[in-house]
Amino acid sequence: MGITARHVGKMIGEPPTRILSDINLEINNGEFLALTGRSGSGKSTLLYLLSTLDRVSQGEVQIDGQNVGKMEPEMIHRFRNANMGFIFQFHYLLAELNTLENVLMPARKSGRQVEREHYARSLLKQFDLGDKMHRLPRQLSGGEQQRVAIARALVMEPQYLFADEPTGSLDSVNGENVMNIIRDANERLNVTVIMVTHESDFARLAKRQVHLVDGKIQ
Repeated sequence: MGITARHVGKMIGEPPTRILSDINLEINNGEFLALTGRSGSGKSTLLYLLSTLDRVSQGEVQIDGQNVGKMEPEMIHRFRNANMGFIFQFHYLLAELNTLENVLMPARKSGRQVEREHYARSLLKQFDLGDKMHRLPRQLSGGEQQRVAIARALVMEPQYLFADEPTGSLDSVNGENVMNIIRDANERLNVTVIMVTHESDFARLAKRQVHLVDGKIQ
């Protein structure tokens, strides 16, 4: 069914500062959508609202027909863990866990670590990390760490993948590799991708771009 935002607004602080105004957006399952705009335009805030990581101030967000604003926190947590993957500009790997253990973190949270291990190993091989499964994050390059983070985001085979500047801390070669992996997940696995990026070349890889200016869709 996908994700629908209806008249979504977001305010923060005291006195309140408006970040987003009257956002109306429909994202179909299987889409690859890029959210673009200048720094401060509200694109990352919108990503967080669409992904349930933050709550709207006005309007509503529906995912697969469910109004997520009316879901209890524990229900949202379970829904998120089962249906969503997240990639951020920084990889957020746990320093004391090896590559395979980091990838399996979402499965560990839901008690599905044994079930998901074969798939985790296959993802790491696909991302050219098959010989580095037992290395700690400090023993990996920046590009390798980000590929581990993407494998972690995909290990539960989510319907939705949210990416916030996933290439922002990478050089051009590693950035291109990461984008190819994300595009492959969309095309081959039919994962719905919502990505924030300020890089026009990467935004053009998406099937649709939504441009924000001063908290509104242009």
